[in-house]
Amino acid sequence: MGTPNQKVSIYIDNARPFAQPILDYVRELIHEACPDVTESIKWGMPCFEHAGPMITIAGFKEHCVVAFWKSQLLEDPGKHLLPRSKDGGNSMGNLGKIKTLKDLPPKKAFVKLIKQAAKVNELGLKVPKKSITTKEPMPVPAELDKLLLKNKEARQFFTKLTPAKKREFIEWITGAKMEATRLKRIDKTIELLEEGKSLNWKYETKRKA
Repeated sequence: MGTPNQKVSIYIDNARPFAQPILDYVRELIHEACPDVTESIKWGMPCFEHAGPMITIAGFKEHCVVAFWKSQLLEDPGKHLLPRSKDGGNSMGNLGKIKTLKDLPPKKAFVKLIKQAAKVNELGLKVPKKSITTKEPMPVPAELDKLLLKNKEARQFFTKLTPAKKREFIEWITGAKMEATRLKRIDKTIELLEEGKSLNWKYETKRKA
């Protein structure tokens, strides 16, 4: 193994007993696959870098995680990597919740993934940016629509709101589980619109201040 970082060693020594052999093994494997890797503690967890962040590992109360920074660019014929979540991340890393060494991919496959991760960084490859999609406008609840037709001030202010702010009101109303709550929220919506306020106007005012 290359030169160990004392802070990483301390992190592993302070981990739960079940996690220590897992973290040690992954650490050794990373150094074996990428001898030039450097270690540090970033974001409160061991981070392994080679031409940039490459892999992070962490130990929790009942499981460990391993996260490849650019997992989307890695070939994974054995399907060991979890699919990416909608926001591009994954709260369980890329290998799921690891509770024993048996939960890790076979050594040969794991080494290939690590070598790929190193190569991706060497080549300076970047994960494609998510395309920005415009959400379809949400239909205005019928009860709110009727009240808006009767209230000129509220209607005019609602019309001027951005699609995102309109959506906040509509999702707040449609998210009510009980009809009584739904009607109260519709009345409150009209009240706020009459005053020229968005649903989250209080927080927006604080941010401006």
